[in-house]
Amino acid sequence: MRRADVSRKTKETSITISFDPDGGLLSIATGLPFLDHMLESFGRHGRFGLSVMAEGDLHVDPHHTVEDIGIVLGMAIKQAVGDGRGITRFADATIPMDEARAAVALDCGGRGYLVFEGSFAGRETGGIPNDLFEHFFYSLVHQAGITAHITFLGRSDHHMCEAIFKAFGITLYQAFQKSGNESEIPSTKGIF
Repeated sequence: MRRADVSRKTKETSITISFDPDGGLLSIATGLPFLDHMLESFGRHGRFGLSVMAEGDLHVDPHHTVEDIGIVLGMAIKQAVGDGRGITRFADATIPMDEARAAVALDCGGRGYLVFEGSFAGRETGGIPNDLFEHFFYSLVHQAGITAHITFLGRSDHHMCEAIFKAFGITLYQAFQKSGNESEIPSTKGIF
């Protein structure tokens, strides 16, 4: 069983996330309806079991909540993948959503790095400043030890953002699939 349960409490946020790459229920409550929608898209299209319960200082702004959810989700993903034994490791997907398109390529090999290429049309989507979406993925991949290349284009910020989250979920699902050799760590180093 690869399920992970991670909680993190700071002066700014209190977050509990359960992540199961092998499936389960979705339950998302972040206090930010648009982020709930994005995480539901990530979970549903990634076929994950995902519970995200977050309370944050939204009276200030969404920054700490979005950032810390990325951190805790990354921690849960890292815990769930463990030493990487038996996973496929590499995957990519390109997902359209109406006029928008997002491509995600992942290496779940223990090295956190983000390339985020594309630009949103406006300043915010669903009450969240658009620069926070890049920051969310930066926080996630650095904690999870994932190299992620995310590229996107389109006209609707909602569609671009949703295509990104769907593509990330689908690609992560593919990278976590069993490779056929349960005892092998897919690395020339022998470790992640």
